[in-house]
Amino acid sequence: MHNINTKLYSIFNWITLVAYLNVIWILLSLSGGIVLGFFPATVSMFAIIRKWLKGDTNFPLFRTFLHYYKKEFWKSNRLGFIIGGLFLIFTLDYWYLIHYSPEVIWGQILLFALSLLFLLFIFYLFPTYVHYDLKLIALLKQAFLLMLIHPLHTFFIIVCLASLFFVFYLIPAAAFIFGGSGYAFITMWLCMNAFHKLHNTKTPS
Repeated sequence: MHNINTKLYSIFNWITLVAYLNVIWILLSLSGGIVLGFFPATVSMFAIIRKWLKGDTNFPLFRTFLHYYKKEFWKSNRLGFIIGGLFLIFTLDYWYLIHYSPEVIWGQILLFALSLLFLLFIFYLFPTYVHYDLKLIALLKQAFLLMLIHPLHTFFIIVCLASLFFVFYLIPAAAFIFGGSGYAFITMWLCMNAFHKLHNTKTPS
């Protein structure tokens, strides 16, 4: 009975921490006017989850989040401008094809394929950011490379996120409570597995 109570306490404690992390992420994203707050808040959330997954749980959550937020504010926002620029290019291309060249089917197929590749790349972007200490261009290359050489991990990310979004569809309130942190936990967990496999491959036995 004691073991059951201990496990239940541990489960509810983790649920509370993940929900609290999501609230902090939302608040600090808003504090930067979303435009300047989203990327540093998201990087900070992934950094916190990485610490948890590495077994480091004994730290003040809000203070540590704020530390990462301030430390990575400008670098993460430079990354945000790059990603935002790419997103804008894709949006304008879609708009142009739909309004001026709807008959160019091959162009729509190519753009859809590139957009899908871009989405998969985003899955690896934040985990790579917090796991490696890289300059922005090297970071983009590393995230893209990891996405290419780990198709199985990418598949599992898609399946897990699809399941998570289905739960959010059934229980919309859960999306507000666990939306950002749930996404971050899944992608960080699977990406760290990919990082370890890559490290073991490079390390001679």
